[in-house]
Amino acid sequence: MTTGATESSRVLGRSRFTSEFQVRPDDIDMFQHVHSSKYLDYVLAARVDQMARCYGMAMEEFLKLGLAWFQRSAQLEYKRPLRMSDRFQVTTWIDGMDKDTVAVGFEIRRAENQKLCCDGRCEYTLVNVATGRAEVIPDSIATKYAV
Repeated sequence: MTTGATESSRVLGRSRFTSEFQVRPDDIDMFQHVHSSKYLDYVLAARVDQMARCYGMAMEEFLKLGLAWFQRSAQLEYKRPLRMSDRFQVTTWIDGMDKDTVAVGFEIRRAENQKLCCDGRCEYTLVNVATGRAEVIPDSIATKYAV
């Protein structure tokens, strides 16, 4: 996954969780479809929703511990455009976990017909907010996110 990181022995369930949204007018670019930058916003919104609803540990709990997730990298492949007012679903799953980093796979599909609009993978590193440095993912957190 990441260069120099030690592969964890944690077993991942790779459960998939889905959040539904609708394209907003300010998401649209001059070509009358969703601007490419918005797809990462959609993944982030889905992760925030799913952290609380599906994994049982909301972002606010990380912040109380002085921790946050830093997006280390993102790979997206656009398949077909989303347009004004389209309803869509963002499905994510934990694809890998190292000592301080998780890889999150995702798909964005048009709700109406389940056509794949975008897919990819993001890597997030757990960071100490006070120091800005990477933190080892505690087993208690890894267990919640390994479902």
